[in-house]
Amino acid sequence: MNKPIVEIVEQHAEEAAFLWLLRAVATSSPHYLLADLARLDNRVEAHLDGLRVAGDAGWDVLRDQAKKGQPGEVFAAAVVAFESDSADRVTEILQAGTAKPEGARGLIAALNWLSIERAALPIKSLLAADDSNYRRVGIAASALHRKNPGPALLEAFASEDPLLATRALRATGELGLVDHHLTVRANIKSKELPRRFWAAWSIVLLTGHRDAIVALQAIAEAAGPFAERAAATVMRKLPLPDARAWHRTMVQDPKRQRATIAATGALGDPGAIPWLIEQMKSPPLARIAGEAFSLITGAHIAYDKLAGEKPEGFESGPTEDPEDENVAMDPDDNLSWPDPELVRKWWSTHRDRFAKDTRHLLGTPITAESLQKALRKGYQRQRHAAALELALLQPGKPLFEVRAPASRQLALLK
Repeated sequence: MNKPIVEIVEQHAEEAAFLWLLRAVATSSPHYLLADLARLDNRVEAHLDGLRVAGDAGWDVLRDQAKKGQPGEVFAAAVVAFESDSADRVTEILQAGTAKPEGARGLIAALNWLSIERAALPIKSLLAADDSNYRRVGIAASALHRKNPGPALLEAFASEDPLLATRALRATGELGLVDHHLTVRANIKSKELPRRFWAAWSIVLLTGHRDAIVALQAIAEAAGPFAERAAATVMRKLPLPDARAWHRTMVQDPKRQRATIAATGALGDPGAIPWLIEQMKSPPLARIAGEAFSLITGAHIAYDKLAGEKPEGFESGPTEDPEDENVAMDPDDNLSWPDPELVRKWWSTHRDRFAKDTRHLLGTPITAESLQKALRKGYQRQRHAAALELALLQPGKPLFEVRAPASRQLALLK
């Protein structure tokens, strides 16, 4: 292979890996629509096509890059390997993808990228593997395709590998497998937080059992890594009077501020809008409060001219200071800064069209029809919310997968 061809193939491999990483972030971003995701998918696919056309030369580059164990590189190599039907290539990419925990993300994403017809055979092999890491990849890929892993799921519940067992608990909720609710509910008192959270989350979707709601409330009140997601899930499930009562409890603890704001957006109660506007006056909370306001009302902070300026001197996420030890990314990046006074005026003008004692999402009372519309037209975080609401309305049906390839989503939404 001459040098110019090597450089072209390497560029395709690097771009496919980078664009997939961009896509992975985009699926949970506040400023990506489904149409934007479709365009990004097309860019990823164009570079994958270049690697397919390159044949063995493309695989040589992909294999070397995948050895780094990074998810983007593993994703690109895994798509080509699984499509090749080459046992040697599949073996190499599975070893590279499971050498580091983050590499498995790339394997799972590659199997999700493929059609179920193409992915079915490798998923079946993974589910039957002795290696628990392989079985976890198989269960995750099955869940993303919304296919029941079968006996492998039952075996995973009892696994001594906590990552495998936790992924099985999560998959049960995603797939709407109500028949497994007793086994899943037995895990909501686990000492392991991820296992406890995903078990409770799945039970709330499957049956709404009170024990699971209580477990999620405790996780939310503890202000840990699952707090915001737990709080939002509980608010969507509780009857409105109970949700309001819990909200009053949550707002009393300043350590729960972000989880409480996330829960307020999920609650969808127009009566909570004045409280959200007050939170917009606090720079660390302003943008997430604006997002919660938009989730309830459907107003767009930027497009509806409700945005203000970034507060002078406010810093979040990594800074250019070499001595600053905070390297965490800004969780509110890509959210607009709301102007509390402009938002208050907008609410004064529009509040009469919001029915009292009725939960709203994107300015509309929550119904199956309104949620379908949100899945078609909303931004990705709003689509995550709509998918969860729809699953709660229809226990036993799979959760709509808003991270799937856009073409697959669009086919389901017709």
